[in-house]
Amino acid sequence: MIRPFARGDREQVTSLVNAHIAAVVPGASVSVQALMSQLEREPGEFIVDRWVRDRVTLVAEQRGRVVAAAHLLRYRDDADTAENYRNAGEIRWLVCWPDAPFWPDSAAAGDALAVACHAQLQRWAVTRRYADGTLPAPGVYGVPEQWPHIRAIYERIGFRHEGRTELVFVARIDKLDRPDAPLAGLTTRRTVGINGTRITAVLGAENVGYIEVDTNLDTGPRISRLGAWADVGNLWVEPHHRRGRIGSWLVGQAADWLELGGAARLLDYAYTEEEDYAAFLTATGFTVLTRTARNFVA
Repeated sequence: MIRPFARGDREQVTSLVNAHIAAVVPGASVSVQALMSQLEREPGEFIVDRWVRDRVTLVAEQRGRVVAAAHLLRYRDDADTAENYRNAGEIRWLVCWPDAPFWPDSAAAGDALAVACHAQLQRWAVTRRYADGTLPAPGVYGVPEQWPHIRAIYERIGFRHEGRTELVFVARIDKLDRPDAPLAGLTTRRTVGINGTRITAVLGAENVGYIEVDTNLDTGPRISRLGAWADVGNLWVEPHHRRGRIGSWLVGQAADWLELGGAARLLDYAYTEEEDYAAFLTATGFTVLTRTARNFVA
């Protein structure tokens, strides 16, 4: 049975969502309150969320058990909305238990739910249709490679991957390299940045690079059992100072700062074609956590 989400579904849907999060980010989960908050609005998406006109959450119930759930968005059709979002509909996420010997037909329920999502987008009369997997946890967006059953559901109802594939990297902060300053007189200055705390590399009167790290990933009720994770918001070195180990030194400086606050893991991201940056992250101490496909369209 496909029906609208009801308050009594919240624990089952949260468990389903957390199973998908945990397959991507080890030990991470969201609280019931965090998930309910996303169903109402996403304050972290302060640009895109203000374009949303309608939100609908659907579930697939089999024999009294919620085996699949989906959250849909309808975007406004006005000049304040970005052109590629105008009158668009999106399956913000769809999660489904895979088939199991004790429950062999959950994938069929996922397919039925996906068809119902398509029907909802049709009732909204949207002119663009997108599908994604953005859950309220760091590093979980697109369709991660750990969710082959979700990608298969999307593809069976006509969605195709037309975007890029991103690599999500993770590092244990205590294992990151802490090189000495590569240039005499190199110092740091710490300020508020665009995407977190900015640590700037300063050489004389010149700012030669910076790194921004965001530790605001598990504030309040949003995330539970995430531990002290952080995120690289930006890393930049002036072109004429590149390949001089300033980037590696900045990562080490950020690691020292993050450890003072008890952070243990650090995330960063690269497109698959950004081979040089991916190699830099690997050499610095990061490993690939997941590969995730962006921009499914129908």
